[in-house]
Amino acid sequence: MKSYRKVLNITTPTRRAYLNITPQIQDALSESGVKEGLVLVNAMNITASVFINDDESGLHSDFEVFLERLAPEKPHSQYKHNGFEDNADAHMKRQIMGREVVVAVTDGRLDFGTWEQIFYGEYDGKREKRVLIKIIGE
Repeated sequence: MKSYRKVLNITTPTRRAYLNITPQIQDALSESGVKEGLVLVNAMNITASVFINDDESGLHSDFEVFLERLAPEKPHSQYKHNGFEDNADAHMKRQIMGREVVVAVTDGRLDFGTWEQIFYGEYDGKREKRVLIKIIGE
């Protein structure tokens, strides 16, 4: 069995963003040489997420509205965590959207359902963060 590890460094120019990272994951899979196995993709920061969904801008706007309704950024004073950094809402948004995804690899490709893509969700951006790609298989 093979094992392959790659880290993506991501910096968004905005506090919140949704990036389709599927092409980078597929590139890492090609680099790994694995034809059958599993890919784990996880956000290595507690204010970012990795999730699978449709790459549709209206849906991304809906995520923003939904998450802001559940964990609004302001007023910052509503959160006990806030003080050194005003990012308590980002921690909560990450809990909702998830830390990682696992995708099957079949014949050297990500084995997705219809419309599925892998996304990086950023909730406290403007600084470098990391995404781990771990591939195992044969």
